[in-house]
Amino acid sequence: MAPKGSAKNGTVPADFGSFDVVIVGAGSAGSVIANRLSADPGRRVLLLEAGKGDNHPWVHIPVGYLFAIGNPRLDWGFRTAPVPGLGGRSLLYPRGKVLGGCSSINGMIYMRGQAQDYDGWRDLGNPGWAWDDVLPLFRRSERHFGDADAAHGTGGELHVEPQRLHWPILDAVAEAAVEMGIPRAADFNAGDNEGVGYFPVNQRRGIRWNARKAFLDPARRRRNLVVLTQCHVERLTFEGRRATGVVFSRPGGRFAVSAREQVVLSAGAIGTPQLLELSGIGRPDVLSRIGVPVFHALDGVGENLQDHLQLRTIFSITGARTLNDRAATLAGKAGIALEYALRQSGPMAMAPSQLGIFTRSGPDHNRANIEYHVQPLSLDAFGEPLHRTPALTVSVCNLRPTSRGATHAASADPYAAPVIQPDYLSTEADRAVAAASIRHARRLMAQPRLARYRPDEVKPGRGPEDDAALAALAGAIGTTIFHPVGTARMGSDAEAVVDPELRVRGLDGLRIADCSVMPAIVSGNTHAPAVMIGERAADLIRAAARG
Repeated sequence: MAPKGSAKNGTVPADFGSFDVVIVGAGSAGSVIANRLSADPGRRVLLLEAGKGDNHPWVHIPVGYLFAIGNPRLDWGFRTAPVPGLGGRSLLYPRGKVLGGCSSINGMIYMRGQAQDYDGWRDLGNPGWAWDDVLPLFRRSERHFGDADAAHGTGGELHVEPQRLHWPILDAVAEAAVEMGIPRAADFNAGDNEGVGYFPVNQRRGIRWNARKAFLDPARRRRNLVVLTQCHVERLTFEGRRATGVVFSRPGGRFAVSAREQVVLSAGAIGTPQLLELSGIGRPDVLSRIGVPVFHALDGVGENLQDHLQLRTIFSITGARTLNDRAATLAGKAGIALEYALRQSGPMAMAPSQLGIFTRSGPDHNRANIEYHVQPLSLDAFGEPLHRTPALTVSVCNLRPTSRGATHAASADPYAAPVIQPDYLSTEADRAVAAASIRHARRLMAQPRLARYRPDEVKPGRGPEDDAALAALAGAIGTTIFHPVGTARMGSDAEAVVDPELRVRGLDGLRIADCSVMPAIVSGNTHAPAVMIGERAADLIRAAARG
């Protein structure tokens, strides 16, 4: 067996029995896998989730995103280590701790990325992951609001709908983008997302549509699927080089469960490498530091952390309404609540970001390399009060950062938070894109279409405009947009953690299926790709079982 590490108590785990497949993590990918594998009545599937159920109002009311982040009932509440590129600041690093995982607290944006992202995965030594390979998987799970076509499916479980609100000021920002030469985007998800438009969202009639609703609800009536919450997995178990199950704790005790066919880790880009390390799988120097004997050396575990750093510029405006002033009075708040209660529309139905722009930060890029999230509101940080006067948040993120960080277990205690170091802005290339992004946002807000609103930069505020000064400003205002990937990346080289079939290299019976397997971050939001990875993993597991 792999090393035990430490636990809250030293009790010997009770036998929880055996299943064909044990899945760790009921998030975007794990929920898909549980659905697809349990469709075979001859396969018994156990899905373990560390969080509680998702019966919390802020999960389902879209604007509740603002209150779910940092809520210990729904969010692991991780923080990063101090980040040198951000002036030594430590950031809140939200991760879903609830049924549905991050799909229960995310921004609900349905965004696949660009075709070249996936062709790039293939070119890095991952056959079967090119755009033409994964597009059918996206279509399979999708229930798109339009007609079925080559890009979109309408028979899947994951609802994708237009947003149910309208802000004239956002229309004006879209028109300003067109003035800059950015085209209107007919479809962000057909392989080339360059352009401006409103984000499609994972909602159904103004209510969040998370992975639990999409994939678990249709499957939970199956007797061969067991879904358990409040199950904290402490370690993997092995016989020889084969994964045979996991040890987990939940109210009532500690348990060991065995997997006859497969263990699948879908605990996310932070949780998955931590669990590997607690089981003695990872870099020998890291394992030595936390006091866990090396069971299987894999130097890539926890490395290659990539994330989108958003630069949240803020501009005050006049002559248009935003959520700031609309929600500034009790009467305004009551009107917003009434609109949602009657029609599930208006500000309470809005995703955190409504208007999207994908474009190039400069002429040296051959495809869109920055993404805007434009919001008719402003605040100091999520969870803080809205500002009182009308303003826009014009966030810009570098879609393909070259900075690489790491995340590792802090100790052998499975209940200790991991050490997360994203290492944002650690490369000259990323600092150059950050400087160009701030300039780009300023040009956007200076377009003639917006002159009547008299936009005035509040954050980061005017100052020196050379690259070094702007990169420093970016470090002062930058924050995560919650897209960590890559910490158990797939590939065919010695640093890869899984092979292109998502099998952990050098071990049997163990696969990883979540955003940690991405060799490179996608040029967009990560929920839709996580669902696709779940689809691909389920196909691979079924194919292996057939021999």
